[in-house]
Amino acid sequence: MLHLSLSAWRCFSPQAAHSAPALAARRPAVSRRHRALPTPSTDLSETQNGLTAKLDLAGPACNAFGADIASLTIQVNYETQSRLHVEIFDTANSQFTIPESVIARPGASGSTSPFAFWITRRSEPDATPLFDTRESSLPATPIAPDQYLQLTSALPLDANVYGLGEVVASSGLRRDVGTNGGVGTIQTDWGKARDSADPTDQNIYGSHPIYIEHRFNSTTNTSQTHGVFLLSSAAADILLLTPPSSLTSLIQYRLIGGIISLYFLSGPTPVSVIEQYSSIVGKPTWQPYWGFGFHLCRFGYTSINDTKGVVQRMRDANIPLETQWTDIDLLHAFRDFTTDPITFPLDEVVELITQLHQNSQHYISIVDAGIATQANSTDFYEPYLKGIELMDQEPDGTDYVGQVFPDWLAPNTLAWWTEALKNWSQTGVEFSGIWLDMNEISSFCEGSCGLSARGIGAGNQTGIDINNPPYAIHNGNGRLAVSTLSPNATHFGGYAELDVHNMWGLTEEMATHEALQSILPGQRPFIISRSTFPSAGKWTGHWLGDNFSRWEYMYWSIQGILQFQIFQIPFVGADTCGFNEDTTEELCNRWMQLSAFAPFYRNHNTKGATSQEPFIWESVTNASIVAMAVRYSLLPYWYTLFANASTNGTPPVRALFWEFPDEAELFAVDRQFLVGRDILVTPVLTSNVSTVDGIFPGRGKTIWRDWYTHDVINATVGANTTLSAPLGHINVHIRDGAALLLHASPAYTVEETRQGPFALLVAQSPDGSAFGTAYIDDGLSDPPGPSTTVTFQASKNSVTITSKREFEVVQKLVQVTILGVETKPTSVSVGGTAVQELTYNSAQQELILTGLTIDLNEGTTISW
Repeated sequence: MLHLSLSAWRCFSPQAAHSAPALAARRPAVSRRHRALPTPSTDLSETQNGLTAKLDLAGPACNAFGADIASLTIQVNYETQSRLHVEIFDTANSQFTIPESVIARPGASGSTSPFAFWITRRSEPDATPLFDTRESSLPATPIAPDQYLQLTSALPLDANVYGLGEVVASSGLRRDVGTNGGVGTIQTDWGKARDSADPTDQNIYGSHPIYIEHRFNSTTNTSQTHGVFLLSSAAADILLLTPPSSLTSLIQYRLIGGIISLYFLSGPTPVSVIEQYSSIVGKPTWQPYWGFGFHLCRFGYTSINDTKGVVQRMRDANIPLETQWTDIDLLHAFRDFTTDPITFPLDEVVELITQLHQNSQHYISIVDAGIATQANSTDFYEPYLKGIELMDQEPDGTDYVGQVFPDWLAPNTLAWWTEALKNWSQTGVEFSGIWLDMNEISSFCEGSCGLSARGIGAGNQTGIDINNPPYAIHNGNGRLAVSTLSPNATHFGGYAELDVHNMWGLTEEMATHEALQSILPGQRPFIISRSTFPSAGKWTGHWLGDNFSRWEYMYWSIQGILQFQIFQIPFVGADTCGFNEDTTEELCNRWMQLSAFAPFYRNHNTKGATSQEPFIWESVTNASIVAMAVRYSLLPYWYTLFANASTNGTPPVRALFWEFPDEAELFAVDRQFLVGRDILVTPVLTSNVSTVDGIFPGRGKTIWRDWYTHDVINATVGANTTLSAPLGHINVHIRDGAALLLHASPAYTVEETRQGPFALLVAQSPDGSAFGTAYIDDGLSDPPGPSTTVTFQASKNSVTITSKREFEVVQKLVQVTILGVETKPTSVSVGGTAVQELTYNSAQQELILTGLTIDLNEGTTISW
């Protein structure tokens, strides 16, 4: 359980804060200058579950970045055994707070001088605090002008910090805190459109101000993890740094709006922190089973015949294709909800979609954020005409000129959006899901198109420059209005874009999710979105944006996938083979195999780049078929992992130290990852090599077996082992103690694969134990309908199968492979009946049973 302590409050004006340098130049600056001392009034009230205190300004104001707020309130709630919520806000309640309709909320001691607070575990009151804003611990105390809020906490020197996004971090998964030659981190929260390519160490599409910190105790050789989440949609900089000669590292929040609302999650393991975060932002949406198949797209299909040809060539090459996508090439004049009458005639588009559906395949189209305006009085574009009253506006109430953007806070926007999507579907463009792009928002104008710079303020505010706040965050695009809406654009209810910008994509995802529930009733909405915000995982999946066809971007895709497990948006993947520039045969070969172990598996690239469909090269064809066969056989495992995510918030993909938290050599490993707890993936991430180095967690106490051969790996303890990795081979290993239900006969589509029989793979630990579950339902119903959970429990000489049955499982279990059987058994039985078809391989200690017809709706025991 967490505990909070309080003392009084100071503000200060950081001399270097306004123009903090780029990280490439030097560390972020933190200075101490003039101060004013607010003190707590006598308004301090305590309850069994928290406290509320009022803080009044005493002495001259700082006025560093606007007028100081005269009175603050701090409110503390001990919400659960593992979650503490601290809010610091202006007592007058004039600052923006995120509406409950967008993110619903889940449900100490004081002294007089100076104000600060620190968080400890109740079980360790004297240990280093998890969060510590006391002046004695850091060189920067809180300040709170009207347009600038700052809060700093001490961290252990060289802290293990993960999260804070969205970002492509050059330091890797573990964030740079400015030690060991690092330069620190400035993580900017301002959703930014990048229509060139993903930059490193800059803000990009989403805003996720949550981090987890993993602390290792070198005395006990054990670790504990906690998390800190800032619930804020404000434009902000979050700094990680270590001042020169300091004995502590720091995290500093710099917000230019809203309030400070912090949630503290006690863990104590990485996985439990991520699960606890889901209790705040919600559990991930249920994915349809077909969504785990292979997806294919590109920007630059010149015609419907080009697209049809790709679908046919995939089938001719026998490369599984689950879902064909179309980019904006489909659209007439790039207008949403249309088809180009010349290059993509509607009747031929309908013909392709019909063919896909008849073959148990799927179709997805793009929908961009901007709704085109009409070119002239004779131009009729129904979505614009019907939605004009629902678009974002100038502060004076006039239309925002140029492409217009739906105002998702307006009460009638959902009905308009649903109608537009439904009308499009009813023309024959029967999509199975929707791809939401450019929704940061991305605009090709700075400010309102064709107009001069806007005035100051929104909602009749005076003395507030919304477009050019006193503190300039480190937005990669420069001014806040560049490539997006002006900060003073006005939303329904009088909300300024400055306050709600980071949530635009989220609110579009919420509306699209509900629209698809209406258009495809009873089916799970499938959405992939570019911009995300906390709680987006309740509505959508995500792709990692417009990357490069380069080896380093393939490597960085792993950190992106792991980041979004923390963010509770686990259905995520990269543009396989790269989006920008020309890929190569070798790169695409390796990447197609790597992405087969990502939750979302799509190949996509840009107009003008070389074609990179997997059938282009024979070696990529062969590598893809091999990797996809592994993926499709593992679909019951993937589906169960995501069922656990949707019910408990458990991350399906994991960094190695999340499963082995006390092994310090794993804390920075991000070139390997785990699918669930049982599958270790070690991809090749560099060119012109035929081996790869990888570490095997467990320090010799865990047995890892090769996926393909079932050989036990003779791994170096606590260090890298060199593995053979010829082109076309990706190293995959199974952890002992695993029991995995598999599809026995991977087929061309997910539906065909599901209709086939099951197999069971059991990898026994040295004591003979193994455990696993499989969640089985129809894979489509929304909300999820009846299900069956099958449990597999192994001991030294048996495997017991039990079933909690609500859903009828038609397919039989036809093969069981048991690893770790030390001697060839004299007999094997299933439910007391002797097995006639069995093979034993002594080198792998592998027992294979075939010719079975085990009913997974019923319990049974396999004995030997």
